[in-house]
Amino acid sequence: MPSATSPKLRSPWVKFLSEVDRQLPGPVELHCLGGFVVAMHYGLLRPTADVDYIEIRPPEALKVLEETAGSDSALAKKHGLCFHHVGIVTPPESYADRLLELLPGQFQNLRLFALEAHDLALCKLERNLPVDRDDVAHLAKTVPLDPAVLRERYEQELRPNVMGDVKRHDQTLKMWIAAYFPSRT
Repeated sequence: MPSATSPKLRSPWVKFLSEVDRQLPGPVELHCLGGFVVAMHYGLLRPTADVDYIEIRPPEALKVLEETAGSDSALAKKHGLCFHHVGIVTPPESYADRLLELLPGQFQNLRLFALEAHDLALCKLERNLPVDRDDVAHLAKTVPLDPAVLRERYEQELRPNVMGDVKRHDQTLKMWIAAYFPSRT
């Protein structure tokens, strides 16, 4: 995939993630999305105070991570950062096959994986808030996203699983493609 930036941790993230890693009792893998991924991996200069994730492995590590680094944890209060499990999001079916490891080898127990840019964009389709549209516009320019890949993954991997108004999702994707890829519509 073209030009995702190589993540470089800055304070306070380096201290926070290192402390989380030390407090985990064993290996934990997180499938991350949201502002942290767009900023850390795809270079958007937007501050964020949490690491959103949709999957944790092993699943029983959820309670430990929440107690260690969730929004009400001592580490969250100390650093002003936290981990946040996102329960309501529909990723493309095969997103896990395309995950990209963030910060490989930097931690003993903590492994963070970013959604690939097209999958990340499609996860923002349902909510479609201004911040989501800003993130998708950034990804469209910097990665760059391919509108044909967005359409294909939407049709094959996301649309069959959409809850609610499918036509609204169809229209949102159509609007995004017209707005972010005007020469390709």
